[in-house]
Amino acid sequence: MDAVSVVNRVALGDILRRSARRFPDKTALVDGETRVTYRELDERTNQFAHYLLSSGLAPGDRVATICQNSHLFVTAYSGIQKAGMVWVPINPGLGPDDVRYILDHSEARVAVADDLILADPRRREAIAGHVERLLVIPYEGLDLGQVGISFELTLDGQPGEEPDVDIADRDLAQIMYTSGTTGRPKGVMHSHLSVFVATLSNLIEMDVRRDDIATAMMPLFHCAQHVMTTGFLHIGTTNVIIRRFDPVALMQTVERERITWVFALPMMYRALLDHPERRRFDLSSLRYCLYAMAPMDERTLRRAIGELCPNFALGTGQTEMYPGTMIFAPEEQLRRFGSYWGASTIINDTAVMDDEGRILGPGQVGEVVHRGPNAMMGYYKQPEATEESRKFGWHHTGDLGMWDPDGQLIFVDRKKDMVKTGGENVPSIKVETVLLAHPGVANAAVVGLPHPKWSEAVTAFVVRKPGSQVTEEALLAHCREHLGGFEVPKMIRMVEQLPLTTTGKVQKHVLREQYRDLYAEGPSHGQG
Repeated sequence: MDAVSVVNRVALGDILRRSARRFPDKTALVDGETRVTYRELDERTNQFAHYLLSSGLAPGDRVATICQNSHLFVTAYSGIQKAGMVWVPINPGLGPDDVRYILDHSEARVAVADDLILADPRRREAIAGHVERLLVIPYEGLDLGQVGISFELTLDGQPGEEPDVDIADRDLAQIMYTSGTTGRPKGVMHSHLSVFVATLSNLIEMDVRRDDIATAMMPLFHCAQHVMTTGFLHIGTTNVIIRRFDPVALMQTVERERITWVFALPMMYRALLDHPERRRFDLSSLRYCLYAMAPMDERTLRRAIGELCPNFALGTGQTEMYPGTMIFAPEEQLRRFGSYWGASTIINDTAVMDDEGRILGPGQVGEVVHRGPNAMMGYYKQPEATEESRKFGWHHTGDLGMWDPDGQLIFVDRKKDMVKTGGENVPSIKVETVLLAHPGVANAAVVGLPHPKWSEAVTAFVVRKPGSQVTEEALLAHCREHLGGFEVPKMIRMVEQLPLTTTGKVQKHVLREQYRDLYAEGPSHGQG
């Protein structure tokens, strides 16, 4: 490696080493009864990095994780980064077919998985049969017999000092798979530099302080929580890991740990506001609450600012543009209402563009495009998709928006039919393909409809084949066999026909408008 790359090094693993030197005895992670200091976290990640390097792997090799939030998960992905290897996080909610596809497509040699996930024989086979080595995190402390190697055993006897690995700022750090409109996940490649810069930007834009106590409640395998937690580790913040959302448990944790900084979905804040026991908990420590994936209505927002926390902000971004790219800041929250994304963060340029590449002015609707150092390196093994994503020298988000007169961006709609439900992205075509594979289905259309809990609910409209008596329950069971849990429709409605264009294309905008209040009516299958 050349001298410039060594002297000007930017590497994600360096974050922990520096913080451990500055705050060795400060608590870095809280995970239930377990507390891990910065010194301990740094040493453990070093040990895991040494294990990987001593087990026949080399810098640049892919190591996958299929994990829920835990302190050992943070140790795992941080150790992968310190070893100069490529982290491939896999959503544990994906079905076995997609897990197999990602492991094969990324060429992962090792997988780290929670015992809870491996307890499912289908998932265990999908993982163990597609990697050279399987490491098991004792998430639930289950006895799985001879399945894999205990993750904790990999640390035994390994040096606590950081391994000497040459890492350049543009080296590939991670391949994070996101749902593609074709139904197959796309591998988004990010360098050490793109993620590193994004973490620093967020610290400034989102008013993170060294004495903050922050939640890690959103999934760490997603870009949003990963980038926030990595940023918090830069400056010595204490991170409280929340393994699963429960309103009472969260309020108890806020009170016990004196949490100051929260990242959650709008539906989670609504659950806190509406909980009958909220007022018996001391939540006065809260000073900054970030929300994402969807706006909050005016009534909820006014209540949240008045009753929960004085500072709310909306952050947006994409796996392809490591978040955040835009922020609807606390001072703007009660000035204007609607689907606002706000202004660009300090590392991004944002524009609204027409299909010919012309930059549009205020009040004109076009595609939202970005530039900045947090842009992806490209889609792994998909050069054509990569080229398409960066036409005219900008990253194309696929989202439609427009500027208001004050320079605040308003989100209008998505160019493609991706459903965003409970923080997950679900391509409608993927669900439609599964439904159409059923012998009793003639046609199907899937859209996202407004839902009080999920922001959007995956909703399917199905036309039966003549003579078919297939039921909603049977189709839901069929979907559960082939899709991840979050991809299964919240409701399947049987219809006589779908609204079609003269060329036979389903008019999804008609369905969205016609059924926009479907879940406000409280259907039996809509409140899952």
